[in-house]
Amino acid sequence: VQLQASGGGLVQPGGSLRLSCVASGDRFRDSSVGWYRQAPGKVREWVTTFALGGATNYADSVKGRFAISRDNARNTAYLQMNSLKPEDTAVYYCHLFKYDSWGQGTQVTVSS
Repeated sequence: VQLQASGGGLVQPGGSLRLSCVASGDRFRDSSVGWYRQAPGKVREWVTTFALGGATNYADSVKGRFAISRDNARNTAYLQMNSLKPEDTAVYYCHLFKYDSWGQGTQVTVSS
């Protein structure tokens, strides 16, 4: 399964962005989906997951600011990011757990 992430960019602190992740084929609906991020010089960290059953979980650092959603009809996952902080700057990756598929990443830079 191939994943294509998009929606990153440069935003000022306090701003918002919405990331998208489109999956090829028809396997998207069979798997939980998540977002991870990797800041310069740091290891990749988990951000959020949308499980098959509908449960969502968030890292403490983004709880209350980020929201994950999915549209199985469009084979797409979204990450709505609000109240962005400079420490949110990273390359964001989507992940399809069942198939261990990763998107290519999209850069998010939060800076004034």
